[in-house]
This record gives sequence, C-alpha cells and structure tokens, in this order.
Amino acid sequence: MAPYESDDSTGAAQAGDEPRDELRAERRRKAARYVVPVAVVGVAAATIGLVPALADSGDPNLPKITAQELIDKIAKSDVQQLSGTVKISTDLGLPDLGGLESSLLSGATQGSGDGSSADPTSKLTELASGTHTLRVAADGPEKQKVSVLESGAEYSLIHNGTDVWGYDSKSNEVYHSTAADSGKAEQHETPATPKNFADEVLKSVDDTTSVTVDGTAQVAGRDAYRLVIKPKQSGTTVGAISIAVDAKTGTPLKFTLTPSSGGAAVVDAGYTQVSFAKPAASTFDFTPPKGAKVTEGDHAGKAGKTAGGNGTAQGGKASEAPGDGSAKGLDKSGFDVLGKGWNSIAVLDTGSKGGVPTGSASGGGDLSGFLGSLGDPVSGKFGKGTVFSTRLINALMTDDGKVYVGAVDKAALVKAANAG
Repeated sequence: MAPYESDDSTGAAQAGDEPRDELRAERRRKAARYVVPVAVVGVAAATIGLVPALADSGDPNLPKITAQELIDKIAKSDVQQLSGTVKISTDLGLPDLGGLESSLLSGATQGSGDGSSADPTSKLTELASGTHTLRVAADGPEKQKVSVLESGAEYSLIHNGTDVWGYDSKSNEVYHSTAADSGKAEQHETPATPKNFADEVLKSVDDTTSVTVDGTAQVAGRDAYRLVIKPKQSGTTVGAISIAVDAKTGTPLKFTLTPSSGGAAVVDAGYTQVSFAKPAASTFDFTPPKGAKVTEGDHAGKAGKTAGGNGTAQGGKASEAPGDGSAKGLDKSGFDVLGKGWNSIAVLDTGSKGGVPTGSASGGGDLSGFLGSLGDPVSGKFGKGTVFSTRLINALMTDDGKVYVGAVDKAALVKAANAG
C-alpha cells in the first residue's frame, strides 16, 4: 500500500503489504488512477452496489480510530462468506441516446463471431449506466454468485470450483467457461462489490492523496466508519471517494465516488441488506435449463462452440474467469502513463490516422459526423483532435491517431498532447 495522509498525522505512512515488484506496483498505481473509474463503468462483472440509506436513528457511537488503523482493518479483513441484496447506480453524464449508449458499451466488448447474451463480458457492461438491483453470495474463493435483477428476468453469473456460468433467463441462453487457477481469491473474488472498488482505489493511494476518517454511519443495519479519500491535486475530475467500513469485520459496505464538478455521485454502491452467514451450498449449483442455448468459451470474453437445444454443452477450452474489472494486467497493455497521482493520463497510439473513425453507421449517415457531434473539437501544438467527456473520464483523440485518457479535465489532456 502506498503512503497516505492520516487524519491525525501529516506524515506519510505505509499501509498493506510491500509489493513484490516495486516498478510493477508503481505502474499499477498510476494505471489504477484512471482505470478504477473505468472498471466501475466497464465490465465490472457483477455484483453489488448502491446506496443503502443511513439509519434514521443517527450515526453510531463507535471508538475513535485513525485512518491508518482503518486501512489496516480493511487489509486484514478476511470475510469469506456473505450474502446480500444491493443496488448499483452509475451517472457518468453520458448523452441520452435512447439506450444506444448501453448498446455501444456492450457491443464494444464483443468479439467477432457468434456472441451470447449470457456472456458476462458484454452483459455486465449494462451496469455502466442507470440503477440496478443485484443479489450476491460468496463462500470462499471458489464459490461466488451475482444476479442482476431485471423486469421479469434475471441474469446470473456463478463461479463454482473450476466452472464459471452465465445465464440470461430472458433469452434462455447460457455461457460457460472454465476458470483456470481456481482457488486464487485474488482472481476470483466477487467483482463490483464495495470491497472490490475500495481495494482498487486503495492500491492507487499515494502522497498526492489525503485519507481521513470522517465520522460513522449505519449501512444495511450495520455500524460503520467513514473513510474519505480526496485528491490533493487540481485538474482531476475526482472530487472525493467515501467508503463505509463495517466496524466489526472491516468489510467495505458502501462506496461513493463524487466528481469535482459536484452534483450526484458518479458511482454509488453499497449493500441494502447483508449477512455474513454461510450461504446454502445449493446457491452455487447450476444446470443449464432444458432447451437453453449453451455457448462454451474458448477463453474469457470469446465465444466458442455452441450446443443445441438439449442444454448440453460440448467442446470448449480451459480459460480465465471473466474479467473482474480490476487494474491487474494493465501494465502489459503497452500504453504509456504520463503524470503523477490523480493527474495520470494514459496514452495509446492506435496507429490510425485521421482522428475520429469514418464510415457509415447502420442505416446510413456519416459515422464520423455522429461521433464528432458527441465531442468537442480542440487544437494545439499537437494538431487537431476531439475531446469526449463524461463526468469522470475524459479522452482526447488526435488526428494523428493518439488517444489520451484520464480522470482529468480537458485542459490537462490538451496540455499532455502538446507536451507529447
């Protein structure tokens, strides 16, 4: 864990385990600064979220604790079993495209070939906007389940041993893959929970960050401390992150990220009901329903062989479990990271000249003009480009094929492009 500013000390302190590889850890911390919000928005695989209301009886009276002690409490928390009902609310401030934005996000994660509506890499991107109700359960590193409740339908993602199943009741489609390295909690912990979000944020805390304890709260009927994380730097779109930490177990119960521009939270995630009792073993059982179309994954996110109407899958290869939306592995992606802390900007060279893609959108029309209408034209020493903005993540696509992305304002992106 990188140093942070405590609520009772102005000095830096070290929290969590030392990284095995300091260089790798530093790159992950930088990448996580902008990837954390993307993970919240993207394939945030599935589970928990939103705003459990605070107790009407007022904030609980708990023993005083420092930020260092609370972070240590989170790090030492070893909750293996839980179940609960949650909501997740995401408000990136995307333009209202009549639902097209969700389709674009979903389609962006699908590869070529036959897709499955039960594939978690596409299905769970729907959590990128709006408010959703979910149910979650976990029993150690090899058993997790999350269900996204929809109107008259349900989508479930189940990890049980070496098997990972996705089931879309609306289309009666099943997606199946084999989880390699089964039993590694780091790879298979339940994604998109307040704990998952909190872990990613705390990885990227450094001396550009203020971390304090700001009183107490009651979440899902449980007493909790409020941990508040704020950037010290200007120019970032992140205003503050608040994490409600269970006073007894150290488990994050609620995660709220507010933008520097103010207004509603960009991400508000937290339990509305939670139990730390062992879930029934049958919770994690799954058999494809009769008549369901079953798609075997060659590896996570790619469709493989498809079975017919008897619900029996054939073929398939061992694969990684569906992505958990974390920053792990991003330092292998070949992009450069400019700047420090909350002002970090990722730079990707697409090799495609001409800026915004051109071509015809389905149904006719100029795709370049459509995409361009969603962004703001900018220019500088780098030439010309287009900035695409949300309330959290902004991106500059230059005409020479470079993309600058970060949780920073437009001016910071233009400055980085000029310097590049």
